[in-house]
Amino acid sequence: MVRSMTSYPKIVVSPPGPKARELIKKDETFISPSYARVYHLAIESGKGCIVKDVDGNEFIDFNSGLVCLNVGHCHPKVVDAIKKQSEKFLHYSNTDFYYRPAMNLAEKLCEVTPGRFDKRVYFGNSGAEAVEAAVKLSKWHTRKHRFIAYISAFHGRTLGALSLTASKPVQRRYFFPMLPGVTHVPYPNCYRCPFKLSYPDCNYWCVDFIDEMVLQKYVPPEEVAGILIEPIQGEGGYVVPPPEYFPRLKRIADKYGLLMIDDEIQAGVGRTGRWFAIEHWKVEPDVVCIAKAIASGLPLGAIVSRARLMDWEGGSHASTFGGNPLSCAAALALIDVVTEEKLLENAAKQGRYITKRLENLKDECEILGDVRGKGLMIGAEIVEDKNTKKPAKEKASKIMLRCWKRGIAIITCGVSTLRIAPPLIITRELVDAAMDIVEDVFREVDKEK
Repeated sequence: MVRSMTSYPKIVVSPPGPKARELIKKDETFISPSYARVYHLAIESGKGCIVKDVDGNEFIDFNSGLVCLNVGHCHPKVVDAIKKQSEKFLHYSNTDFYYRPAMNLAEKLCEVTPGRFDKRVYFGNSGAEAVEAAVKLSKWHTRKHRFIAYISAFHGRTLGALSLTASKPVQRRYFFPMLPGVTHVPYPNCYRCPFKLSYPDCNYWCVDFIDEMVLQKYVPPEEVAGILIEPIQGEGGYVVPPPEYFPRLKRIADKYGLLMIDDEIQAGVGRTGRWFAIEHWKVEPDVVCIAKAIASGLPLGAIVSRARLMDWEGGSHASTFGGNPLSCAAALALIDVVTEEKLLENAAKQGRYITKRLENLKDECEILGDVRGKGLMIGAEIVEDKNTKKPAKEKASKIMLRCWKRGIAIITCGVSTLRIAPPLIITRELVDAAMDIVEDVFREVDKEK
């Protein structure tokens, strides 16, 4: 085991401390209860990979502010770009007028997204808005109204995006009816194959199923606008498809003339060691949805599509605050930081190291059933035992909370998966400090009955 000499994390009072509890009490009075808080972490400030709570505790941020802070908290170049833009103007609606930050960012996004074809960009404010825009664009261009999406997918909570989401019943309960014409199919999860098969003997039935049992049986392909994918399923458990899944899916999409819509909201902007996760499969989607990390914590969403698809007319879709100049300035600075500081390479390097440590831990701990991911998008699935693979939701929660109590801000996804997603700027020293604690907690829980 590696023992780090770093001074982080720092726990000065067991969280939540008195100031945090005071803040939580006020929250319970005034804030909507629809927010599902993970635990009582009350933020005061953040710098780099460290977040400080209102009681002075300092945590190593292993969730990057819900995967929104790929270059860390308050990166000086991002902050400087925001300050400079704030001294010029704060808003003038990109939907009706023109300004450089939006134009310059659109040009950059066309450069870094997969595909060497001509592209165009639409700006919104969030991931859900990006998905809504992708759906509307697909409907407009194709004049078709059906979509294929995936079980366990999360694409947002606005009503259109929610229609494609299939992550948790609580997200959809009492909101019916939704957008009609969405058909959900099983996501390729080799650890928990929905068809009870084994890779590679399965011969990718999860792909052929979409063609043979859906499109050829009851969903007329000529009515389908597109297939909405997550290259790595995020809220569903950080699930990584097998190597040939997306190339085979793309062939089916091309066979029937379906658009491939790539939701990179969680996996994109360098998280997996590539600008966009779909690049690992060498597939070029027709539409890419971007949000979360793109503006380093400021609200911004975007879709980048083949230029020929954006044939919708003026007024057919827009957003008053979409492409806000502050957010665009932050995004431009972020792209520069990722490039200049070689953060794609660091994400891949640190991700390999974390994965290796978890794989070693897996040999030792009965409750660590599966380790998967790419770059710094890593899932560690917790089970009751390796033979049954029964999800251990309570143990996953216990590991998460104990890590937080000891100074690691980490959260779960899926039913019982610990997600490891620190900022791309993370150093080996901070990785070791965090992983030492994570591994110790795993061992503690593993020994408990």
